[in-house]
Amino acid sequence: MIKVVLVDDHAIMRDGIKQILVTTDGITVEGEADSGEEALSLLKGCPCDVLILDITMPGISGVELIQRIGDTFPCVPILVLSMHNDAAVVTRAVKAGAKGYVAKGSKSPVLIDAIRALAEGGTYLDPAVSGFVFTGATGDAGVPTDILTKRELEVLRLIADGISLSDIGDKLHLSPKTVSTHKMRLKQKLGIENNADLIRYAVKHNIKG
Repeated sequence: MIKVVLVDDHAIMRDGIKQILVTTDGITVEGEADSGEEALSLLKGCPCDVLILDITMPGISGVELIQRIGDTFPCVPILVLSMHNDAAVVTRAVKAGAKGYVAKGSKSPVLIDAIRALAEGGTYLDPAVSGFVFTGATGDAGVPTDILTKRELEVLRLIADGISLSDIGDKLHLSPKTVSTHKMRLKQKLGIENNADLIRYAVKHNIKG
């Protein structure tokens, strides 16, 4: 069963999404929040497989919220569900750490496909949005500081300096499991399979502390 948390400041929108998901096999809504602050608090006690997030809300929203969720809960893939479908907004969301993006005007099967893709560890981009975004954001041709979140960049710098994962956790006040998750995401984003290549990548792009 895929556990989903909904974050949107419009109750009608959340109700509509829940109505779609409760009639879909294999998906359940575990919790909901109407602000970024509430989402960060909710996730502490409500583990989920996919977080569906509106990036335009009062208070913490947009790129900052995606980054904060990614830093604190790196195991939770973020699916942005937004009324904005222009390439610039999508690109910023993806670079901030979102694993999927769906326009609110899309049909429900698109949302379901996106949820399942992220729950399986993949990414998903709404066909309604320009297709260059993920390919442009995940390859070696990109600028490293644009590809990675702030926390991932910090972890990579420390790895390049030869610091162990446990010591990285101490420096960044993160658990060893969280540091390992950041390291795994670094490898996925950069298309790197082993630690030696990860360090070589950091040296090549002058990513050092």
